[in-house]
Formats: sequence, structure tokens, C-alpha cells
Amino acid sequence: MNTRLLTAVYIILAQLFFAQTLSEKAETSTPFFTQTSDGTKLFTKVSGTGDLCIYVHGGPGMWSDSFENLKGKNLESRLKMVYYDQRGSGRSGASLTNDYSVNRMVEDIEDIRKKLGAGKVYLMSHSFGGIIATAYAAKYGSHLKGLILVSSTLYLNDSVMGQVAYANELTGSKIEIKEGQYMPALGEAMGKLNEKGQMYKLLTDSQENMNTLDKIDEKRPEENGFRNNVWNISEYYGDFTKLTPDIKVPVLVISGTQDHAVGPQHYKLFKFPKQKVVQIKGGHLLYYENNDEFVKSVFSFIRK
Repeated sequence: MNTRLLTAVYIILAQLFFAQTLSEKAETSTPFFTQTSDGTKLFTKVSGTGDLCIYVHGGPGMWSDSFENLKGKNLESRLKMVYYDQRGSGRSGASLTNDYSVNRMVEDIEDIRKKLGAGKVYLMSHSFGGIIATAYAAKYGSHLKGLILVSSTLYLNDSVMGQVAYANELTGSKIEIKEGQYMPALGEAMGKLNEKGQMYKLLTDSQENMNTLDKIDEKRPEENGFRNNVWNISEYYGDFTKLTPDIKVPVLVISGTQDHAVGPQHYKLFKFPKQKVVQIKGGHLLYYENNDEFVKSVFSFIRK
């Protein structure tokens, strides 16, 4: 075989090897169900290239599809994203034992990690999912490369106080939280915002963005357990910021300057020893409103 032909063969083999390697890394799995240790089936989807990152959606009782399809999937160029719907939410089954405790939600994440045969992973949360993700980090920090909290609350009562205050500002109402009755006050505030057509302002900067989110969420299956149970579980009202000083993994906190669902100053309650805070111009949906800055912040964190 002459030199020219041999060189051509090497080039072809190299191209085939590169294509095969790329194909193996840039993987998108067919959605499947992870059966948890108590028999509950969780909708799970894996897509992307890079280190595994399990996404913990908010709500409570929403689903992962809205994040994935509101530009969250742009993370997939450098992270292998694991989208799952929490038990009793979205496309997942209701808890077979009616267990929606914080610890059970934490174990669900651990079951997914084990199902995927992963060692250390990144864990990313949004909104209410921050409570679950932080509880996981407190219990299984040794299984994490890092924790990424995106517009996440770790203390519901603090976030509710901010929501009620903002509703009063927008509507001119004077709703008070009396004797620790946070949820009734929030319900009243939601009613006032709805009357004024300003509900969207808790989440995003325009009605158009809200309409886009609603269009995705129209496809979400009916409530099947979590949202109807969670408000009766007292531990979810606890102050999970108290866990933060003892969580030693690197933490990226992304906060929206106009996030009135969690509170634009809520992040100041976090005391993670290895935290980096990034403030992004945007609301509760900053990952959609300002996606370039959001993705850039996440990629900068995982590089380090």
C-alpha cells in the first residue's frame, strides 16, 4: 500500500472514530420511567453531552418540560441533562404509599442517580425545587460535583412575605400576614393580582412570556398527588437556609433582579461555605428571559 493511500485510510478511520465518539457523547435517550425504592414510577429523560446534571423542577407539582422547552435545553451542549417529574407531578405516577415527605423526594433523586449508574453529578433546581435539592445536598453531598440553585427558595415563608408585599405595591392593597397565616394572605394577594390582570408579574416581565409558559403547561397532565398533599406537610414550611452552612460542595446561586416569586433579596439568607452568587437581570423565568447570561453563568461554574 503506497503512502498516499495509507494516509487516506488513516483519515477515513479517524473521521469514523470521531463521528462514533461524538455520537456516543451527544446522547438523547428515549424517555423512560425510573422505579423508585418504594415502587413509584418517575418520568425520566436524559439528553445532552458532558457531566450529568439532574434538574429538580419547581411548583410544587409542576413538571420538567417547561424548563426544558423554555431554552433550558441550551445547557445540553456541555451538560447531560436529566429531566424528571417529581412523584405526583407531571408525567410521573402518584406515590404508592402517599409519601411526599422531603426525605422521600430526596431519595427519589438518589434512586435516579443510581439508576443511571452515575458517580458524582451536578444538581440543579428551580423555585420550590430548591428545598428538595438543598435537602439532597445536606444528605448526599458526597455524590455531588456541585449544586446550582436557579431562582430557588429555601424558606417558603420568606418568599411569601415578599410576594404579598409586592402584590400590595402593585394593587394598592394592604394585605397583612396575621398570626403566621402565610398561605391565606398569599391567596388573598393572588386574588388581588388576578383582578388587576397582573399575576404574570410575579413570574416574568411580560404577559407574552407568561403566555408562552402557559402554552407549554397546557399539555401537563392533571394534578395527581403532590400539590394536593404538600401544603399539609409542615416540614416544607421550615427554614432550609439553616442547612446551608454545613453543605460543603461548590454552590452556584443564580438570582433574578426582578424575581418577585422567590424574592430578589432572598439569596442573602444563604450561607453556603463555597457559594458563588450571580445576579441576572430578569424575573422568576430568567433562564428564558436572559438565556445567554444564564447559560454562560452555568458553564463558567462547571468549568471551575
